[in-house]
Amino acid sequence: MNIVYLAQRVPFPPNKGEKIRTFHQIQYLAQRGHHLHVFAPVSGDEDIRLLQELGRRHCQHTGHAPNPGRISYLWGLLTGQAISVVNFYSRSLQQQFDALLARQPVDAIVCTSSSMAEYVFRSRTLRNAQGARPVLVMDFMDLDSDKWRQYEELKGFPLSLVYRREARLIARYEQRIHETFDAAMFISQAEVDLFLRHNPDLGKLHVVGNGLDTDTFRPATAPKPAKGPVMLFTGVMDYLPNEDAVVWFVEGIWQQIRARYPDATFYIAGMNPSGKVQALQKYPGVIVTGFVDDIMEYFDKAHLFVAPFRIARGVQNKVLQAFACGLPTITTSMGCEGIPCRDQEHVLVANTLEQTLEKIDWAMTHPDAANRIGQNAAELVLRDFSWDGKLAALETILGRR
Repeated sequence: MNIVYLAQRVPFPPNKGEKIRTFHQIQYLAQRGHHLHVFAPVSGDEDIRLLQELGRRHCQHTGHAPNPGRISYLWGLLTGQAISVVNFYSRSLQQQFDALLARQPVDAIVCTSSSMAEYVFRSRTLRNAQGARPVLVMDFMDLDSDKWRQYEELKGFPLSLVYRREARLIARYEQRIHETFDAAMFISQAEVDLFLRHNPDLGKLHVVGNGLDTDTFRPATAPKPAKGPVMLFTGVMDYLPNEDAVVWFVEGIWQQIRARYPDATFYIAGMNPSGKVQALQKYPGVIVTGFVDDIMEYFDKAHLFVAPFRIARGVQNKVLQAFACGLPTITTSMGCEGIPCRDQEHVLVANTLEQTLEKIDWAMTHPDAANRIGQNAAELVLRDFSWDGKLAALETILGRR
């Protein structure tokens, strides 16, 4: 099949949530002999280079155009459009996409996130097509409208008004996609159920979960540091759910942790730390790394993985990575979403800061039991989260009409 991917961000290298998911889909389909064409907005020369590298590895064609940037936020507000839609829309990329559709047959079009549907809705080539059009597939991944709703609840005026507007507009946009596209994918059944609270079941929704590269993420073979505990959080650190999680944790209970465990260290490892995240280094024992070449260095020396999410949608790759590394993991119920794990068997669930502190104390006073939980989690990932297994239904979905 000839398959077009309209990617919200360049899906290479696979080093963050949505990029990991889209890259593995592209790689999976290319390995099965399909022809891939990938279009994405870019933010500079490095994005262009990475897209070209993806093309050399797995694609017949790639196209790109500059991301409109923050000026699009104002345009969205003035025109009554969702900001996250106009932020990823480029007329130049639209022209490239339409030109490909005009010069060769395409069997399926996959949009990675709701914002990329705009290229389908505005396509003159698709509107004017004679005969059968390509199968249209939306990879919602998470339910974006609910994420904006969570942002609204967390932030005060005036940002709460902007987030409320975005939640309303994106919910309406998701409904339009559901009615127009032939199939839609979510990362977990919980996301599907949430979507169906406000939308009819048209028989188009599919759960395609995330897998994990267990060749890279694996339990440490060397001994852990004698002093500690060493705790870890990983992720893109200007992303609001990640920023909120570490700020809430450190400002709320880190001083109590250090009073009990004077050698405790908390590594916040990930690219683009925001000012709020960098400011956490004023607390003794908190280390903000920024981008790291080898994240496994930090997984290997950590005793505990801590993911205190107050905002989240879908499956958290970082939690799966911690599981695969055999780390006892303390997270909220949100951090467990879409993962068939059980409290005290695969994970330590803590929904408040007080519970988080209790679970840290328990792990430190029951190290053998905590390590067994980490081992159980690693076995769960090996059993249930191979990429080939998760993507087995993808070709069938792309062939749906």
